[in-house]
Amino acid sequence: MAEKLAPEKRHSFFHGSQKVFEWDQTLEEVNIYITIPPNVPSKLFHCKIQSKHVEVGIKGNPPYLNHDLSSPVKTDSSFWTIEDDTMHITLQKRDKGQTWSSPILGQGQLDPHAADLEQKRLMLQRFQVENPGFDFSQAQFTGNCPDPRTFMGGIKSD
Repeated sequence: MAEKLAPEKRHSFFHGSQKVFEWDQTLEEVNIYITIPPNVPSKLFHCKIQSKHVEVGIKGNPPYLNHDLSSPVKTDSSFWTIEDDTMHITLQKRDKGQTWSSPILGQGQLDPHAADLEQKRLMLQRFQVENPGFDFSQAQFTGNCPDPRTFMGGIKSD
């Protein structure tokens, strides 16, 4: 049932008319998807994930991304892979349940409506995790949604 509350679509960040990356999030992680250029061997790509910074590029070239993250991540649980011409970066949120409005600080922020929808989806995802016998996929919020990190005493530790 939790998969019913997974992100329905990815958010896209464009610079001008070029798509830089797509991203989505769950209670515990933020995923960044970058389409890699054709005919470049995957062993030439690199990704360096730090607590508050990410760098992505092709060895021997200036970085494609070299930016601070919106929020800190757990570096020991964050990783990257390349599959089907896409670099997939998984950032483990340091603050489980925090709603990110963008992975990159100051870049491609969600508009207020989209940010509100993300927060509501994460709150329902939290309810699903804490109450596995119930189906929250059709639940809706009216009015303001509480913060998933702090509502009713906060998120339970694993």
